[in-house]
Amino acid sequence: MPTSAAGSNSHPTMKARGFTLLELLVVIAIMALATSGVGLALRDSGATALQREGERLAALLESARAQSRASGAAVRWRADAQGFRFEGLPGTPLPSHWLDDATGVRGPGELWLGPEPIIGAQQVVIVSQAHPGRAVRVATDGLRPFAAQALP
Repeated sequence: MPTSAAGSNSHPTMKARGFTLLELLVVIAIMALATSGVGLALRDSGATALQREGERLAALLESARAQSRASGAAVRWRADAQGFRFEGLPGTPLPSHWLDDATGVRGPGELWLGPEPIIGAQQVVIVSQAHPGRAVRVATDGLRPFAAQALP
């Protein structure tokens, strides 16, 4: 009759066991982290770049709107072939180009920014020639600040 040393699990009638619950949870957690890392690495740069252009334009429009109210001068934003420009803005000029040369405006590219504290509802739609299926609307209802929103 075979015997085994104390604490040894080499008994001939014992079967091999599977993984413990803790080991399975650790493997699933590692797979979840790896999957999320790959998902972030494969993010669509075209949509991100156009959204960044929209948010930048919204910030510039709000800056021009504030300067217009402070100075009492009427300011108009207009898109052109080289980018865009602010007309009637006193003081230091704001940037007048897109971050990406492929960016442009679809439809009317003209906004009135003040000097009244409440302006009419206005919007501009920006698109990218590099990603023709994407568009971002930069809009205000006249009371709230300009905001960028991706269009479907």
